[in-house]
Amino acid sequence: MTLNARPRVRVIGAGMAGSDAALAAARMGVAVDLFEMRPRTTTPAHHTDRFAELVCSNSFGGDATNNAKGLLQAEMLAAGGLVMSSAAATRVPAGGAVAVDRDAFSALVTATIRAHPLITVHTEEVTELEGGVTVVASGPLTSDALAEALRERVGEAFLGFYDAAAPVIDGESIDMGVAYRKGRYGQAADYLNVPFTREQYERFIAALAEARSHTPHDWEKLEFFEGCMPIEELARRGLDTPRFGPMKPVGLEHPETGERFHAVAQLRQEDAAGRMWSLVGFQTGLRWGDQKTLVQSMPGLEQADIVRYGVMHRNTYLCAPRLLTTGMALRQHPDLFVAGVLAGTEGYLESSATGWLAGTNAARRVLGLPAVVPPEASMLGGLVRFLAGAEPDGFQPMNANWGLVPVPPKQRGGPGKRERREQAYRQGLDAFVSWLGEVRGEEAAAARSPATALPV
Repeated sequence: MTLNARPRVRVIGAGMAGSDAALAAARMGVAVDLFEMRPRTTTPAHHTDRFAELVCSNSFGGDATNNAKGLLQAEMLAAGGLVMSSAAATRVPAGGAVAVDRDAFSALVTATIRAHPLITVHTEEVTELEGGVTVVASGPLTSDALAEALRERVGEAFLGFYDAAAPVIDGESIDMGVAYRKGRYGQAADYLNVPFTREQYERFIAALAEARSHTPHDWEKLEFFEGCMPIEELARRGLDTPRFGPMKPVGLEHPETGERFHAVAQLRQEDAAGRMWSLVGFQTGLRWGDQKTLVQSMPGLEQADIVRYGVMHRNTYLCAPRLLTTGMALRQHPDLFVAGVLAGTEGYLESSATGWLAGTNAARRVLGLPAVVPPEASMLGGLVRFLAGAEPDGFQPMNANWGLVPVPPKQRGGPGKRERREQAYRQGLDAFVSWLGEVRGEEAAAARSPATALPV
């Protein structure tokens, strides 16, 4: 059969969510029109025209079997999710975290999408939502025109907040006579650590307080997500707040001398060759000149060459509990699916996972099959249930965490927290894999049925 004769799905946005949505739908035999406005229309945060470009950290979180993100990673690997599979193929050392070479990662995602025969890429901005079953995965920097089209569909159920990226530093410009390699609590020494005495720390915080920040327009509501708080905002909360956050020295004594420090800043490897390093937890919206001054005031970074400055940008997301089903469709518009940050998720991994589910359910809709929802014990199942059922007043984006899924209760003399989470990991992954097998069995049976089979 011809491509045009196949059932079709539109996917808007080729970020984490849109890339996974497009491939999930195409793998079910559905033709996909994937729309990405870059590079014709740019954004303040992106630097390339590649799909799934990483604009903040290059980490997808820890993959341990007692880690909530680790469970979601395992679920997406079992599902063959594009983003997680590409992350596994382009991984760089980062202790217990899954971090990637950002260029190799986005290049692999882009090549996979463009190579699929059922996906047609359109380099243009979408400004309206008419056109059949659609997955909107336009991300935190949704264009004004598309945001207005969404607003017309859902009313004023929008929230805006600022996200921030950390500066990235040329590794050769780091003074390794001051910085040292060590992982916290005995983990692999994949991080570089910059130590501060009390005097150095207090001078840095004082300079941070005087630094100039980006000033938002009057119509932009300044509302930070706690999981990605700018370093300057943390400093405003008190002298020691950063020292109990991204500059926490606990577990980072010098590996040779045993010396303990008043504060420690960590740098994480950004690329496979180790040429670029980002300041962990130093997301910032400071003006670039002030960023350079502050970074070069840090011990060991006096000659730091900043290859990418931190940026602050607007994120746009829906009040998911008022609008979405657990299958990622709008309740009042069942042909319209939403995924990623726009759906109220926080994080690359969570965006890609909801994109995979939205793409799967969009394809099922055009094939005449009912929407599916992962089991409650799975991390993705817990996440989408939260999005659809959370308290809508004051709703903020959510990331993978153990509060989303059933964890065996604490009992006197029973297993500790780590063991109970490992048990929840096993139960969640087993439930997801079993559910996935049932879903794919149903889809295979439907493909053979005369009522739903695609014409040859």
